[in-house]
Amino acid sequence: MPTTKPAPSARQLELLERAYAYSLTHGLADLSLRPLATAIGSSPRVLLFLFDSKDGLIRALLARARVDELELLRQLDERYDEPPGLTVVARELWTWLAAPERRPLMTFWVEAYGRSLVAPDGPWVDFGRSTVDDWLELLKASQPDPGSAAAEARRTGVLAMLRGALIDLLATGDLNRTTAAVDDYLART
Repeated sequence: MPTTKPAPSARQLELLERAYAYSLTHGLADLSLRPLATAIGSSPRVLLFLFDSKDGLIRALLARARVDELELLRQLDERYDEPPGLTVVARELWTWLAAPERRPLMTFWVEAYGRSLVAPDGPWVDFGRSTVDDWLELLKASQPDPGSAAAEARRTGVLAMLRGALIDLLATGDLNRTTAAVDDYLART
């Protein structure tokens, strides 16, 4: 009996991309299959068939969002032959996170992160922890001596600062103030 799930069909991938685009503008909190299906040219029955359940669809959407996040991490990792330093990587991350074209993705991420904290047993399970682990690994790879307790504390502080500045930016739209705060923090660490 096979233990791996078969590869998704072309139709499933197409509907996932459409549902992902829809969720970037409409969010996940009140996701309802009927309006989603109508918006993406499908039906609730087809979505349930392809994704097993609404929770299965949400898990697929979260995995799809993580693909975008991991692509950024991969690009940053490939850009440098040697660790560029935590400050350099943190500034590049902030530039990427704060870009206006990424606001829908970042809003989606914040919503999913928050939901993983308050509804940890549903489709959100481990989303928050996974993203923290992903970002900490990237920040760790940027440090010349990542094994020390001080290096771990520094990258944890940088990650917390970036997340806080991102939430502030999404709430206020004040790019100048939040970028100044990020720059100030990084100059002092």
